[in-house]
Amino acid sequence: PRTKPSGVEWLGDVPEHWAVKAIKWESPVLRGASPRPIDDPSYFDDEEGEYSWVRISDVTTAGTYLTVTEQKLSRLGSSLSVKLKPGALFLSIAGSVGKPCITQNKCCIHDGFVYFPRFKGDAKFLYYLFASGEPYRGLGKLGTQLNLNTDTVGSIVAGFPDVTEQQAIAAYLDRKTGRLDRLVGRKRELIERLKEKRTALISRTVTRGLPPAAARAAGLPAHPPLKPSGLDWLGDIPTHWEAVTVRRCANRIQTGGTPPTVEERYYEGGTVPWFGPGSFDDQIAVSQPVKLLHSSAVKEGAARMFAAGATMVVTIGATLGKVSSLTESGSCNQQITVIEFDRRRVDPRFATYQLKRLEPALRAIAPSATLPILDQGEIADIALALPDLPEQSAIAAYLDLETAKLDALVGKVESAVERLQEYRTALITAAVTGKIDVRSNGKKEYERSQR
Repeated sequence: PRTKPSGVEWLGDVPEHWAVKAIKWESPVLRGASPRPIDDPSYFDDEEGEYSWVRISDVTTAGTYLTVTEQKLSRLGSSLSVKLKPGALFLSIAGSVGKPCITQNKCCIHDGFVYFPRFKGDAKFLYYLFASGEPYRGLGKLGTQLNLNTDTVGSIVAGFPDVTEQQAIAAYLDRKTGRLDRLVGRKRELIERLKEKRTALISRTVTRGLPPAAARAAGLPAHPPLKPSGLDWLGDIPTHWEAVTVRRCANRIQTGGTPPTVEERYYEGGTVPWFGPGSFDDQIAVSQPVKLLHSSAVKEGAARMFAAGATMVVTIGATLGKVSSLTESGSCNQQITVIEFDRRRVDPRFATYQLKRLEPALRAIAPSATLPILDQGEIADIALALPDLPEQSAIAAYLDLETAKLDALVGKVESAVERLQEYRTALITAAVTGKIDVRSNGKKEYERSQR
């Protein structure tokens, strides 16, 4: 009921009985240390070693607790390292900067982490303090933009109740965030199921035709007889459909390009959308362009223009195989191959849906190498199953409508997840800054957890 000014902007007023101080007065803040794999690989080849070796990636993928790492240190390697016992808290200052973690096993940390030996309070309370993100306000954003070291972490000022109340706050947050995390998990499972349903809908419709009710409404056979396509990925297709390769039904198959960056005029006052792999997502239409090029880049042959409706395939890089279509005429870089179909034979939107279905297969047919690449010949040899043009257009229109419904559902669930995560963060912040009095319930929860 009684508060006092903390003198710290992010902390605000705190309970009167809380101590406001820098973290370094609660514990020394020290940097980790360990050998590097380049120093001597034998330090890292002991599968039965007593101490796990923690990498940035281990912490990035971990939740509150670090339970598993991919490597263990030999006895000699661990003797040269900073060793932590189960229950110790450490904080990443490289890679996933600002992410706290509590180890559940004996581990060794390198100098990309700081730790808190002889912390006077409860490690879980300190974990939630960092997890709120609030102590970093003014230092940057969580992630790689933060610049943390032992001094900046030690100088963070926070409010500290006594250990009993810290334990009560941690127990309260364990229960509340546990419920929220389970709810978020269920919603993410729902998102995955909706996306799987979307993929299955596209796959079935572009290889078997419209569902019976939609087919009858479009004046098409509701249950057309099937025939073998002769292609494993297609299976059986309606007898009146034709299996053809892309090269037989395309007017143009060409890779994009990047105008010389030294020619600044190509990138100033642009009106021509220029796309890259980052413009591709799960949607059938390509999203935001990377840049807008000046029309002179196209006129002078420094960039290639492609027609609206053309199908775009990422043919190199981490997103190889991603497929989308142009909603308006535009250009792209050399990581993308563009197909302009013969519109007398092919509805380009239907063809894009067929290739969208093939995204996993496109990644698989790229030659195995350090940097897999799909060349134009491999794109041209892909087989499509084509009904007549009116049926293609009917299928594309049906998929536009049905996938939009599923996308809207996914969007609603994703918004709910975002709100739950915002509430989770706000709840943690309120508890670790003393805006919620959890002493009675939190103490009981802590005592139950200890039993």
